[in-house]
Amino acid sequence: MAETKTVFTEENIKDIARILNDAEVNKYQDHWRIKVVNHQEKRQLSVEIYPRAALSEKKQGALVVIYADNSHLQLHGCRGFVVSEELGEVTFVSDAENKLSGLVIEREAACSLYANADKELLSGDFTKLGVEVMLSGVALSLAEDILDKSE
Repeated sequence: MAETKTVFTEENIKDIARILNDAEVNKYQDHWRIKVVNHQEKRQLSVEIYPRAALSEKKQGALVVIYADNSHLQLHGCRGFVVSEELGEVTFVSDAENKLSGLVIEREAACSLYANADKELLSGDFTKLGVEVMLSGVALSLAEDILDKSE
C-alpha cells in the first residue's frame, strides 16, 4: 500500500483546537475528534482527523471527516492545513492532478467545502470571475504555500 508522509501531529491537533475556540479534543487509537460548539447559535460539529487511513486498497493518506447536524463531509488525501488566527478558521487541503479541494472549519462551528477546483484558480486573477467562484479562490488561496512545499 502506497505510504504518504504524516500530515498531522499531536502539536498540530492542539493548534487546530486552539484556533477553533479551544475546542474539546479526544484522542482515539487511529484518530482525533475535535468538537466545535457555538452555544449562541446552537450549532456544533465534530471534526475527525485520521493521520493515516486506507483511502483505497492501494493508497493510504490523511482523512478529515466532518459530522454536523445536517451534513457529513470527507476530505480524502489531505496534504496539509492552514490555521488562521485572524479569521478563526482552519483550512484543510487536498489535491489530485490539477484539481484542488479544501475544507474550511470556522470557530463558530460552521464549515465550507470547495471541491475539485482548478489549481489555475490560485495563480490567476479570480476577481475577474463570478462571485461564486471568487469565494473559492479566496478560501483556497491560503493553501497555496502547502501545495508548493509538498510538490
